Amino acid sequence: MTTQTKPGLRPANPHFSSGPCAKRPGWTVEVLRDAALGRSHRAKLGKAKLEQAIELTREILQVPAGHRIGIVPASDTGAVEMALWSLLGARGVDMVAWESFGAGWVTDVAKQLKLADARVIEAPYGRLPDLSRIDFDRDVVFTWNGTTSGVRVPNADFIPADRKGLTICDATSAAFAQRLDFAKLDVVTFSWQKVLGGEAAHGMLILSPRAVERLESYTPAWPLPKIFRLTSKGKLNEGVFKGETINTPSMLCVEDYLDTLNWAKSIGGLDTLIARADANFAVVDAFVEGSGWLGHLAVRPETRSNTSVCLSVTDPEVSALDKDAQAAFAKGMAAALEKEGVAYDIGAYRDAPPGLRIWCGATVETSDLEALMPWLDWAFATQKATLKAAA
Repeated sequence: MTTQTKPGLRPANPHFSSGPCAKRPGWTVEVLRDAALGRSHRAKLGKAKLEQAIELTREILQVPAGHRIGIVPASDTGAVEMALWSLLGARGVDMVAWESFGAGWVTDVAKQLKLADARVIEAPYGRLPDLSRIDFDRDVVFTWNGTTSGVRVPNADFIPADRKGLTICDATSAAFAQRLDFAKLDVVTFSWQKVLGGEAAHGMLILSPRAVERLESYTPAWPLPKIFRLTSKGKLNEGVFKGETINTPSMLCVEDYLDTLNWAKSIGGLDTLIARADANFAVVDAFVEGSGWLGHLAVRPETRSNTSVCLSVTDPEVSALDKDAQAAFAKGMAAALEKEGVAYDIGAYRDAPPGLRIWCGATVETSDLEALMPWLDWAFATQKATLKAAA
């Protein structure tokens, strides 16, 4: 039952954007006071902070000791591009896509790298492709969690341990909220501004020993820009994975990342981060189940993301509208919620089907999502009344 009466309780923090995401609970600008500002990132102090960021990442994400972790430029996009341009071309590649970012990697491989032996395995928004079609004798590129569709792989069981190709995984909206099986993943990328709510423009690149072997034994046919170069004279540039970044990082952003990593460690590490995201998703999932007008974009429950939760308005009258009118309805809801100051930036991604997208990652408080849910009813009722008045 929906009503145009405004709920009495408001979220304490209305930040539900899917990137950049909410800062950690209790964050203030004061946590940045020890940032190495005005200092070289290559000086002892700056390098120590970069090394600490790498080691805390390893500890909290539970990355195996044999995997390298590097801080690279240009957010998750830069990390993925670095992997694609540096590693692909040694054998055929299967590009697996079911939302806009995965589709973007397909475009890069097909139209920029122009790999002739690239096979695309895809599915529409809301569904996973048939993962059994993947040939792991080839390299494989996929997203773990589709940020713009709310569809994730449930686990890594579909990846064989004895694969011949490399698995390259864009995990930016999964890292720190979903358990990544590093034994099955040769390249993992993410950015600071997703699950940990860090500041933008820095990417993380995690390489397995198999990926390092490929880098040291294979030279791509195309030239590599400086910011993509991970080897020197045929050997891995180990400095990149010890805090010697290729370009100049923001030490203010590094300090912010360190603050949130330390917060994550203080509350119990990965298990607690996952539990927080799961609890947040459960609030939205229960509301969807009882709403009567809202549904998950992800069709199968086991593939539903616990971070970027994508929703569709399933009310029959709204569903009967054309796509532009459906989009206008959802945008109207998001705008009304923003105007009230109860939810910012929760419209669906621009390339996704019309609807809402609510971030449920670990930096969001469950109590804020509980307070938000009645406001969704209010926004729907308000837009529905507007729709009927215009008819």
